[in-house]
Amino acid sequence: MNNSTREQSATPVFGNDKRSFLITGATGFIGQQLVRALLRDGQQVTVLTRDPAKARSLFDQRLGRVECVGDMDQLPPSRRIDVVINLAGARILGWRWTAARRAALRRSRVALTARVVDWIAQAEHKPALMLSGSAIGYYGVQRQGDDTVLTETAPPQPVFMSDLCREWEEAARRANAYGVTVACMRFGLVLGRQGALPMLLLPIRLGLGGPLGGGRQWQSWIHVDDVIGAMAHLCSSGAAEGGSYNFTAPESLTQAQFSRVAAKVLHRPYGFPTPGWPMRLALGEQADLLLEGQRVAPQRLLATGFAFRYPQLAPALASLV
Repeated sequence: MNNSTREQSATPVFGNDKRSFLITGATGFIGQQLVRALLRDGQQVTVLTRDPAKARSLFDQRLGRVECVGDMDQLPPSRRIDVVINLAGARILGWRWTAARRAALRRSRVALTARVVDWIAQAEHKPALMLSGSAIGYYGVQRQGDDTVLTETAPPQPVFMSDLCREWEEAARRANAYGVTVACMRFGLVLGRQGALPMLLLPIRLGLGGPLGGGRQWQSWIHVDDVIGAMAHLCSSGAAEGGSYNFTAPESLTQAQFSRVAAKVLHRPYGFPTPGWPMRLALGEQADLLLEGQRVAPQRLLATGFAFRYPQLAPALASLV
Protein backbone atom coordinates (compact mmCIF):
# COMPACT_ATOMS: atom_id res chain seq x y z
CA MET A 1 0.00 0.00 0.00
CA ASN A 2 1.48 3.32 -1.04
CA ASN A 3 1.33 6.44 1.10
CA SER A 4 -1.62 8.03 -0.71
CA THR A 5 -3.67 4.82 -0.48
CA ARG A 6 -2.83 4.49 3.21
CA GLU A 7 -3.87 8.10 3.85
CA GLN A 8 -7.10 7.64 1.93
CA SER A 9 -8.02 4.45 3.80
CA ALA A 10 -7.52 6.26 7.10
CA THR A 11 -9.76 9.21 6.17
CA PRO A 12 -12.60 9.43 8.72
CA VAL A 13 -16.17 9.23 7.44
CA PHE A 14 -18.64 11.48 9.25
CA GLY A 15 -21.76 10.07 7.64
CA ASN A 16 -23.27 8.74 4.44
CA ASP A 17 -25.00 12.03 3.63
CA LYS A 18 -23.58 15.51 3.24
CA ARG A 19 -24.43 17.57 6.32
CA SER A 20 -23.77 21.05 7.65
CA PHE A 21 -21.30 21.25 10.54
CA LEU A 22 -20.68 24.22 12.84
CA ILE A 23 -17.21 24.11 14.41
CA THR A 24 -15.90 26.28 17.25
CA GLY A 25 -12.21 26.26 18.10
CA ALA A 26 -11.38 25.46 14.48
CA THR A 27 -8.04 27.30 14.50
CA GLY A 28 -6.70 25.24 17.40
CA PHE A 29 -4.57 22.11 17.16
CA ILE A 30 -7.50 19.65 17.13
CA GLY A 31 -9.85 21.98 15.30
CA GLN A 32 -7.57 22.35 12.28
CA GLN A 33 -7.32 18.58 11.90
CA LEU A 34 -11.09 18.24 12.30
CA VAL A 35 -12.00 20.84 9.66
CA ARG A 36 -9.65 19.31 7.11
CA ALA A 37 -11.08 15.84 7.80
CA LEU A 38 -14.62 17.14 7.34
CA LEU A 39 -13.70 18.81 4.05
CA ARG A 40 -12.02 15.64 2.78
CA ASP A 41 -15.26 13.80 3.60
CA GLY A 42 -17.26 16.29 1.53
CA GLN A 43 -19.08 17.90 4.46
CA GLN A 44 -20.21 21.52 4.61
CA VAL A 45 -18.31 23.48 7.29
CA THR A 46 -19.07 26.74 9.06
CA VAL A 47 -16.49 28.01 11.56
CA LEU A 48 -17.12 30.33 14.52
CA THR A 49 -13.88 32.18 15.23
CA ARG A 50 -12.59 35.43 16.69
CA ASP A 51 -10.44 35.93 13.58
CA PRO A 52 -12.29 34.91 10.38
CA ALA A 53 -9.45 36.08 8.12
CA LYS A 54 -6.93 33.89 9.93
CA ALA A 55 -9.30 30.93 9.81
CA ARG A 56 -9.81 31.28 6.06
CA SER A 57 -6.06 31.31 5.51
CA LEU A 58 -5.56 28.07 7.44
CA PHE A 59 -7.67 25.77 5.33
CA ASP A 60 -6.93 24.47 1.87
CA GLN A 61 -9.73 25.85 -0.27
CA ARG A 62 -9.19 23.09 -2.81
CA LEU A 63 -10.85 20.72 -0.34
CA GLY A 64 -14.00 22.80 -0.10
CA ARG A 65 -15.37 26.13 1.03
CA VAL A 66 -15.24 27.04 4.72
CA GLU A 67 -17.60 29.78 5.85
CA CYS A 68 -16.05 31.76 8.72
CA VAL A 69 -18.16 33.92 11.05
CA GLY A 70 -17.02 36.05 13.96
CA ASP A 71 -20.27 35.91 15.94
CA MET A 72 -23.30 33.64 16.22
CA ASP A 73 -25.48 36.63 15.31
CA GLN A 74 -24.10 36.34 11.76
CA LEU A 75 -25.98 33.04 11.36
CA PRO A 76 -29.71 33.65 10.79
CA PRO A 77 -32.20 31.39 12.60
CA SER A 78 -33.12 29.93 9.20
CA ARG A 79 -29.58 28.54 8.69
CA ARG A 80 -29.55 24.76 8.78
CA ILE A 81 -26.87 23.28 11.05
CA ASP A 82 -27.00 19.50 11.43
CA VAL A 83 -24.07 18.92 13.80
CA VAL A 84 -22.23 21.22 16.21
CA ILE A 85 -18.70 20.33 17.32
CA ASN A 86 -17.67 22.70 20.09
CA LEU A 87 -13.91 22.80 20.72
CA ALA A 88 -13.40 26.42 21.75
CA GLY A 89 -11.32 27.15 24.83
CA ALA A 90 -8.26 29.16 25.78
CA ARG A 91 -5.09 27.18 26.50
CA ILE A 92 -5.25 26.01 30.12
CA LEU A 93 -1.50 25.53 30.66
CA GLY A 94 0.35 28.80 31.04
CA TRP A 95 0.12 31.66 33.49
CA ARG A 96 -0.93 30.95 37.07
CA TRP A 97 -4.63 30.52 37.70
CA THR A 98 -5.26 33.96 39.14
CA ALA A 99 -8.85 35.15 39.53
CA ALA A 100 -8.56 37.04 36.23
CA ARG A 101 -7.19 34.01 34.36
CA ARG A 102 -9.85 31.71 35.81
CA ALA A 103 -12.49 34.16 34.59
CA ALA A 104 -10.89 34.21 31.12
CA LEU A 105 -10.83 30.40 30.96
CA ARG A 106 -14.50 30.26 31.93
CA ARG A 107 -15.44 32.87 29.31
CA SER A 108 -13.64 30.98 26.56
CA ARG A 109 -15.43 27.73 27.42
CA VAL A 110 -18.62 28.21 29.40
CA ALA A 111 -19.74 31.59 28.07
CA LEU A 112 -19.01 30.73 24.43
CA THR A 113 -20.84 27.41 24.73
CA ALA A 114 -23.81 29.27 26.22
CA ARG A 115 -23.89 31.59 23.19
CA VAL A 116 -23.97 28.61 20.84
CA VAL A 117 -26.85 27.03 22.78
CA ASP A 118 -28.71 30.35 22.79
CA TRP A 119 -28.50 30.32 18.98
CA ILE A 120 -29.80 26.73 18.92
CA ALA A 121 -32.77 27.85 21.00
CA GLN A 122 -33.74 30.28 18.22
CA ALA A 123 -32.83 28.07 15.26
CA GLU A 124 -35.65 26.97 13.01
CA HIS A 125 -33.88 23.66 12.31
CA LYS A 126 -32.31 22.21 15.44
CA PRO A 127 -29.03 20.27 15.15
CA ALA A 128 -29.40 16.56 15.75
CA LEU A 129 -26.08 16.27 17.59
CA MET A 130 -23.67 18.42 19.55
CA LEU A 131 -20.22 17.09 20.41
CA SER A 132 -18.81 19.41 23.04
CA GLY A 133 -15.29 19.60 24.41
CA SER A 134 -14.32 18.82 27.99
CA ALA A 135 -11.31 17.16 29.60
CA ILE A 136 -10.40 14.41 32.03
CA GLY A 137 -9.60 17.22 34.45
CA TYR A 138 -13.33 16.74 35.22
CA TYR A 139 -12.25 13.95 37.57
CA GLY A 140 -10.01 16.26 39.59
CA VAL A 141 -6.83 14.98 41.22
CA GLN A 142 -5.86 11.33 41.49
CA ARG A 143 -2.94 11.19 43.87
CA GLN A 144 0.19 9.20 43.09
CA GLY A 145 -0.20 5.59 44.16
CA ASP A 146 -3.97 5.55 43.54
CA ASP A 147 -4.47 3.00 40.75
CA THR A 148 -8.26 3.33 40.48
CA VAL A 149 -9.46 3.20 36.86
CA LEU A 150 -11.83 6.09 36.18
CA THR A 151 -14.74 5.60 33.81
CA GLU A 152 -17.38 8.11 32.76
CA THR A 153 -19.38 7.52 35.96
CA ALA A 154 -16.59 8.79 38.25
CA PRO A 155 -17.60 11.99 40.08
CA PRO A 156 -15.98 15.43 39.87
CA GLN A 157 -14.03 17.02 42.74
CA PRO A 158 -14.19 20.49 44.34
CA VAL A 159 -11.07 21.81 42.56
CA PHE A 160 -10.85 24.43 39.81
CA MET A 161 -10.05 22.19 36.84
CA SER A 162 -12.93 19.90 37.78
CA ASP A 163 -15.32 22.81 38.29
CA LEU A 164 -14.34 24.28 34.91
CA CYS A 165 -15.09 21.05 33.05
CA ARG A 166 -18.33 20.48 34.96
CA GLU A 167 -19.59 24.01 34.17
CA TRP A 168 -18.54 23.60 30.52
CA GLU A 169 -20.50 20.37 30.21
CA GLU A 170 -23.53 21.83 31.97
CA ALA A 171 -23.58 24.75 29.53
CA ALA A 172 -23.55 22.32 26.58
CA ARG A 173 -26.27 20.09 28.03
CA ARG A 174 -28.72 23.00 28.00
CA ALA A 175 -29.14 22.06 24.33
CA ASN A 176 -30.92 18.87 25.43
CA ALA A 177 -33.98 21.02 26.11
CA TYR A 178 -34.23 21.71 22.35
CA GLY A 179 -34.07 18.06 21.28
CA VAL A 180 -30.32 18.01 20.62
CA THR A 181 -28.28 14.95 21.61
CA VAL A 182 -25.29 16.32 23.56
CA ALA A 183 -22.16 14.20 23.97
CA CYS A 184 -19.29 15.73 25.98
CA MET A 185 -15.78 14.65 24.98
CA ARG A 186 -13.42 14.41 27.95
CA PHE A 187 -10.00 14.67 26.32
CA GLY A 188 -6.85 13.22 27.79
CA LEU A 189 -3.42 14.40 26.66
CA VAL A 190 -3.80 14.68 22.88
CA LEU A 191 -0.66 13.61 21.02
CA GLY A 192 0.18 15.32 17.75
CA ARG A 193 2.82 17.42 16.07
CA GLN A 194 1.21 20.46 17.66
CA GLY A 195 -0.25 20.82 21.14
CA ALA A 196 1.57 19.79 24.31
CA LEU A 197 3.62 16.89 22.95
CA PRO A 198 6.56 18.85 21.46
CA MET A 199 7.22 20.53 24.82
CA LEU A 200 6.83 17.25 26.70
CA LEU A 201 9.38 15.60 24.43
CA LEU A 202 11.90 18.45 24.60
CA PRO A 203 13.68 17.32 27.82
CA ILE A 204 13.75 13.75 26.49
CA ARG A 205 15.34 14.91 23.24
CA LEU A 206 17.92 16.74 25.37
CA GLY A 207 18.73 13.54 27.28
CA LEU A 208 16.95 14.75 30.43
CA GLY A 209 13.99 12.39 30.32
CA GLY A 210 12.98 10.64 33.51
CA PRO A 211 10.48 10.60 36.36
CA LEU A 212 8.89 13.98 37.13
CA GLY A 213 7.91 14.59 40.73
CA GLY A 214 8.14 10.89 41.53
CA GLY A 215 6.77 9.69 38.18
CA ARG A 216 3.92 7.57 39.56
CA GLN A 217 1.15 9.94 38.43
CA TRP A 218 -1.06 8.48 35.72
CA GLN A 219 -0.93 9.98 32.24
CA SER A 220 -3.95 9.22 30.07
CA TRP A 221 -3.35 10.11 26.43
CA ILE A 222 -4.84 9.75 22.93
CA HIS A 223 -3.44 10.16 19.41
CA VAL A 224 -5.00 13.06 17.51
CA ASP A 225 -5.98 10.70 14.68
CA ASP A 226 -8.08 8.75 17.17
CA VAL A 227 -9.66 11.97 18.44
CA ILE A 228 -10.84 12.79 14.91
CA GLY A 229 -11.75 9.17 14.23
CA ALA A 230 -13.84 8.95 17.38
CA MET A 231 -15.71 12.15 16.49
CA ALA A 232 -16.43 10.76 13.03
CA HIS A 233 -17.54 7.46 14.56
CA LEU A 234 -20.01 9.16 16.90
CA CYS A 235 -21.33 11.31 14.03
CA SER A 236 -21.68 8.52 11.48
CA SER A 237 -22.64 5.40 13.41
CA GLY A 238 -25.62 6.79 15.28
CA ALA A 239 -23.94 5.48 18.42
CA ALA A 240 -23.71 8.86 20.11
CA GLU A 241 -25.95 9.10 23.13
CA GLY A 242 -26.28 11.78 25.74
CA GLY A 243 -23.67 12.02 28.46
CA SER A 244 -19.89 12.01 28.37
CA TYR A 245 -17.22 10.01 26.59
CA ASN A 246 -13.61 9.62 27.71
CA PHE A 247 -11.37 10.39 24.75
CA THR A 248 -8.32 8.45 25.96
CA ALA A 249 -6.45 5.45 24.62
CA PRO A 250 -7.12 2.06 26.26
CA GLU A 251 -3.52 2.03 27.55
CA SER A 252 -2.80 4.19 30.61
CA LEU A 253 0.78 4.72 31.74
CA THR A 254 2.43 6.46 34.63
CA GLN A 255 4.49 9.53 33.81
CA ALA A 256 7.68 7.52 34.33
CA GLN A 257 6.48 4.77 31.99
CA PHE A 258 5.39 7.35 29.40
CA SER A 259 8.83 9.00 29.48
CA ARG A 260 10.62 5.65 29.27
CA VAL A 261 8.64 4.68 26.16
CA ALA A 262 9.25 8.11 24.59
CA ALA A 263 12.98 7.87 25.29
CA LYS A 264 13.10 4.48 23.61
CA VAL A 265 11.22 5.75 20.55
CA LEU A 266 13.56 8.76 20.31
CA HIS A 267 16.67 6.66 21.02
CA ARG A 268 17.56 8.88 23.96
CA PRO A 269 18.70 8.00 27.50
CA TYR A 270 16.19 7.75 30.33
CA GLY A 271 16.52 8.17 34.07
CA PHE A 272 17.14 11.84 34.85
CA PRO A 273 14.77 12.61 37.78
CA THR A 274 13.15 16.04 38.10
CA PRO A 275 11.70 17.19 41.44
CA GLY A 276 8.17 18.54 41.46
CA TRP A 277 8.53 21.37 43.97
CA PRO A 278 9.91 24.00 41.53
CA MET A 279 6.87 23.42 39.32
CA ARG A 280 4.51 23.81 42.28
CA LEU A 281 6.29 26.99 43.28
CA ALA A 282 5.94 28.43 39.77
CA LEU A 283 2.45 27.22 38.83
CA GLY A 284 0.58 26.74 42.10
CA GLU A 285 -2.58 24.63 41.73
CA GLN A 286 -1.98 24.38 37.97
CA ALA A 287 0.97 22.06 38.71
CA ASP A 288 -1.59 19.33 39.48
CA LEU A 289 -2.03 18.96 35.71
CA LEU A 290 1.55 17.64 35.53
CA LEU A 291 2.31 16.26 38.98
CA GLU A 292 -0.97 14.46 39.63
CA GLY A 293 -3.02 12.64 37.05
CA GLN A 294 -6.00 10.51 36.20
CA ARG A 295 -6.07 6.87 35.14
CA VAL A 296 -8.94 7.06 32.67
CA ALA A 297 -10.52 4.34 30.53
CA PRO A 298 -12.58 4.98 27.35
CA GLN A 299 -15.35 2.64 28.46
CA ARG A 300 -18.21 4.22 26.52
CA LEU A 301 -16.26 4.68 23.28
CA LEU A 302 -15.22 1.03 23.31
CA ALA A 303 -18.82 0.00 24.03
CA THR A 304 -19.92 1.74 20.80
CA GLY A 305 -17.49 -0.44 18.81
CA PHE A 306 -14.91 2.27 18.14
CA ALA A 307 -11.54 0.74 17.14
CA PHE A 308 -8.46 2.77 18.07
CA ARG A 309 -5.75 3.12 15.43
CA TYR A 310 -3.21 3.73 18.21
CA PRO A 311 -4.19 1.84 21.37
CA GLN A 312 -0.55 1.74 22.56
CA LEU A 313 1.91 4.58 23.12
CA ALA A 314 5.00 3.37 21.28
CA PRO A 315 3.37 3.17 17.81
CA ALA A 316 1.50 6.42 18.51
CA LEU A 317 4.73 8.31 19.22
CA ALA A 318 6.58 6.61 16.37
CA SER A 319 3.94 7.92 13.94
CA LEU A 320 4.59 11.49 15.12
CA VAL A 321 8.34 11.74 15.65
